[in-house]
Amino acid sequence: MIQNMELYQVFYITAKAGSLSKAATELFITQPAVTHSIKQLEAKLGGQLFFRTSKGVRLTAEGEVLFTYIEQAYHFILNGERKMAEIQQLTEGEVKIGAGDTLCRHFLLPHLQTFHEAYPQIKIQVTNRTTREIIGLLKEGKIDIGIVNLPFTDHQIDVQESMEIHDCFVTGEKFKLLSESPISLEHLLKHPIIFLEQGSSTRAYVDRFVASQGLVLKPEIELGSVDLLVEFARSGFGVSCVTREFVEAELSDQSLYEIKLHTPIPPRRVGIIKLRSTPLPAAARQIYEMLLRVDVRGA
Repeated sequence: MIQNMELYQVFYITAKAGSLSKAATELFITQPAVTHSIKQLEAKLGGQLFFRTSKGVRLTAEGEVLFTYIEQAYHFILNGERKMAEIQQLTEGEVKIGAGDTLCRHFLLPHLQTFHEAYPQIKIQVTNRTTREIIGLLKEGKIDIGIVNLPFTDHQIDVQESMEIHDCFVTGEKFKLLSESPISLEHLLKHPIIFLEQGSSTRAYVDRFVASQGLVLKPEIELGSVDLLVEFARSGFGVSCVTREFVEAELSDQSLYEIKLHTPIPPRRVGIIKLRSTPLPAAARQIYEMLLRVDVRGA
């Protein structure tokens, strides 16, 4: 049937118009071309589809049977086109995003709110995982785009840099003296250190920095989320390593104090990732482009 689609279109339009000349006008072809197409279809199907009348053409009994099915197919195609238009216009669709807890809350969420207000009919699915897990989900086709901590490289994945972020050490009132003037990393590590569990890209990045200074990071407490790092530092358990941009409120109200290092941890960036070889669905493409517009100096 796929090879005969144009013939079926001529058949359907002719049946609806009841006239070879009217069908030709609607199809932007000549009347002989309409006649030729109908004869081709009749030859393929082995039966007459129309008979002529003084007013034009009418369907034969066989033609009536075929018309019933072709009309259904025609409307299915129209519905498919309409559905595609709705998706492209973002009145329907779904976007699947992978992001870590911290990036989801402090980077992605404000932009998701803007997107949802503009396109309330789009379903949003967010999966919270580590950077390594998000890369795996992307390759498996389970998410459209990912929000990850850089750096990382993978030849299958397109990586776009977004806002710059700075890892820093913070503490509460108990160790406030450490924040009064810059100190060495070696001196800092003599105090109780609270850190993320191993396995996250943030932990690996700071571990590498500490090792580059000829030191070893041995946290006294390891936790599973940045929110807990903030609470434990604020409660006096020690010094936590967090992202400065994501604790600005706490630094502003002085429930946390930043400890300056003689050699600060080098900044890194948030990355927006997608598969190189796979086009994004309309909704995912829209939010991807929105995230790319985030000022690379900050959100």
